[in-house]
Amino acid sequence: MPRTGAITFKGTPMTLLGEELRVGSAAPDFQVHYFEGGLKTISLADLKGKPTFLSVVPSLDTGICQIQTKKFNAELASMADKINCLTVSRDLPFAMNRFCGAEDIKTMRVGSDYQSGDFGMKFGLMIDELKLLARAVYVLDASGKVVYSEIVPEVAQEPNYAPAIEALKSVL
Repeated sequence: MPRTGAITFKGTPMTLLGEELRVGSAAPDFQVHYFEGGLKTISLADLKGKPTFLSVVPSLDTGICQIQTKKFNAELASMADKINCLTVSRDLPFAMNRFCGAEDIKTMRVGSDYQSGDFGMKFGLMIDELKLLARAVYVLDASGKVVYSEIVPEVAQEPNYAPAIEALKSVL
C-alpha cells in the first residue's frame, strides 16, 4: 500500500511503497547482494543468532549517506564480534565495495537491493518517485524481531544516532 507524503526529499513529499515495518514485528525475509570475490547474497536467515543493526541509505555516492555509514561503522566497531551490521542501498555491489575500501569501512557490511527492490518493498522503504530506498535504521534482536525503527522523515537529513545505538545495546 503506497504511503504518500510519508517522507520528503529536500522538502518535496515522496511516496513509500510497501508496508511500514513496526517495532515488535518480525523482520521479513529478504535478499541483498554484495561483492566479495564474486557476487554473493545475504538474507535474514544469515543474520539470525546475533542482534542486527540495519542502516538503510539512498546511495553511498552522496554526502549524508557517507556520513551515516562512516559514523555507524565507527560507533559499532567495539561491538562488531557480538552483532551483525549491514548498510543497505540500491547502489551496485561493486560501487559499494569500492566505497568501503576507499573509506576503510570494516565493521559495516554492505548489501545491494539493486536487482529486485525486494528489501525496499518488504521493509516499506522504496521511494516510488526515485526508485531509491528511504533513509532508515532498524535494530533486530537475535531472532529477527524489530526492537527499534526509524524512517528519517527528510531524506536529506541524518538519522538519530544515539537512540539506535542504545536500542542495539539493549539487546546485547
